[in-house]
Amino acid sequence: MNAWVLDDFGGPDVFDRREHPVPEINDREILVDVHATSVNPVDYKVRRGDAPALCPSRPAVLHGDVAGTVAAVGDAVDTLDVGDAVYGCAGGYPNAPHGALADYMPCDARLMAPMPQSLSFRQAAALPLVTLTAWEGLRDKGDVGAGDEVLVHGATGGVGHIGVQLAAEQGCTVTATASSQKKLTLGAELGADRLVNYETEAVSDYVDRCTEGRGFDFVFDTVGGDNLPRSVTAACLNGAVATVNPQSGVDLGPLYSKGLSLHLVSMLIPMLHDVGRAHHGDVLRTVARQVDDGRLTPLVDDRRFTFDEIGDAHAYAEAKKQIGKVAVTHPEA
Repeated sequence: MNAWVLDDFGGPDVFDRREHPVPEINDREILVDVHATSVNPVDYKVRRGDAPALCPSRPAVLHGDVAGTVAAVGDAVDTLDVGDAVYGCAGGYPNAPHGALADYMPCDARLMAPMPQSLSFRQAAALPLVTLTAWEGLRDKGDVGAGDEVLVHGATGGVGHIGVQLAAEQGCTVTATASSQKKLTLGAELGADRLVNYETEAVSDYVDRCTEGRGFDFVFDTVGGDNLPRSVTAACLNGAVATVNPQSGVDLGPLYSKGLSLHLVSMLIPMLHDVGRAHHGDVLRTVARQVDDGRLTPLVDDRRFTFDEIGDAHAYAEAKKQIGKVAVTHPEA
């Protein structure tokens, strides 16, 4: 088969298309005929060498998100059949080393689910990692519900645009941040009740405007780094903050003074440690129903790339030019 392989860490041009053995599957796996994947920040961080612990042995086939059709089924798999259209985040990392940048990808069936029938493979490939991250933050750890005041940073980002929709689906009053009117308009279309341009409005001002100074019950920080202190400032007393990328050396004093709970979201844990993998498949089944019922929509950037342009796709995503997700399709799909 063809695979787009990483031999050494480096810039977007390091991928090399070459012939590669078709991986064998074990009893719990399916073999997916890959139609599409998507670019997540972790993908280009691994490629650059910023996260070497998350890179499988090189030469490596990267990318976790995948959408395609089932080409073969392991003997112990009874949830999926040959020919099924499926999606999931299932490889390209240690303990699940075969990624989606190839003609075929072996996937633990527990991590996979039937694809939403209303989506193309390109759209479906944009969903798994960001949806599982948003679900973990808002549902598994945040347990947000009707009446909660929820702030989601990054209304049109990969995780953020799903977070806005999941919080709205739970009956929360959702405030979403973005950096432009175009992005704020999209945030409103996705279900945000209140909108904040973080470039022009200070945290204290939008806390006063949106919550009458009380603060938000739950703040979902999909940006991380220097944004975490702002998230803490925006939370109410005894509230909670979830972040996908905490900065090192976080000062716990401000959290303590407010009695906040801090949740760290790392959706790769089931893949890396083979713990709770079936939950990911269950979530993706639920999400597929929500998509087909019109209650959740992936936001996919208009730029189109094929696997032969994977370097260009990485460069585009790294430059943060996209709105929503960058999707990449197999050249023969």
